[in-house]
Amino acid sequence: MVFKKLLPALLLVLAAVFASLAQAQDKQAEYQLGPGDNIRVLVFQNPDLTLETRISESGTISYPLVGTLKLGGLTVALAEQVITGALKNGGFIRQPLVNVILLVSRGNQVSVLGLVNRPGRYPLETFTTKVSEMVAIAGGIATGGHDVAILTGTRDGKPFRREVDIAGMLLNSNSQEDVVVTGGDVIYVHRAPTFYIYGEVQRPGSYRVERGMTIRQALVQGGGLTPRGTERGLSVRRRNAEGAIETISPNLNDPVLPDDVLQVRESLF
Repeated sequence: MVFKKLLPALLLVLAAVFASLAQAQDKQAEYQLGPGDNIRVLVFQNPDLTLETRISESGTISYPLVGTLKLGGLTVALAEQVITGALKNGGFIRQPLVNVILLVSRGNQVSVLGLVNRPGRYPLETFTTKVSEMVAIAGGIATGGHDVAILTGTRDGKPFRREVDIAGMLLNSNSQEDVVVTGGDVIYVHRAPTFYIYGEVQRPGSYRVERGMTIRQALVQGGGLTPRGTERGLSVRRRNAEGAIETISPNLNDPVLPDDVLQVRESLF
């Protein structure tokens, strides 16, 4: 009688266990092997071909009899097929049964560098992790860091680079710009763009270029003019498209650009 009462609960527990095992197997099946991963290769009834090895930085392993095999970027199932084909085509085993086990996953990591609060290498917990989530895992953007994160990696065997404006994406509710990362990617947060102001202002120095900042707002950031300063004596030194520095007389409502140098001259009267 007691067993009958406990049977539904027992069935629920067993269902949860089997579901978690199936999820783990699916996750391993989807995982793509990468540099730094440690694997064990087993061949049925051939213990001399058992091998524990590390996938090299070039994505290869050295396997007995067949030599160098390219496994980087392959799922576990595809890696098994590659080893099976190499043993069979080489005439070493007629019908090899190969099993590859992922021992340590190190290729499934993303490096987050630059001006974040906790730079380092972080494992991917899911296959849908995006740039903004990796920056959050690294503690978020540090003081002085840019709103834009630079993502570099490899896609389809080709170099990949994308700039993700995290703040702009969130402000404009445009989540499509948030790129999904993969193992081996590097995210870099550079310093925020700055402008410089000197001359007849209260607080000369360098300041962060805020979104949509105008020349007038930059003057306010510098504490405003001194009693001897004049807006008519304002000039901006800016690098043009050809890379040369030119001096312009801006309108107060013009935007401030990164690396602008603002000078406020003394009034003649």
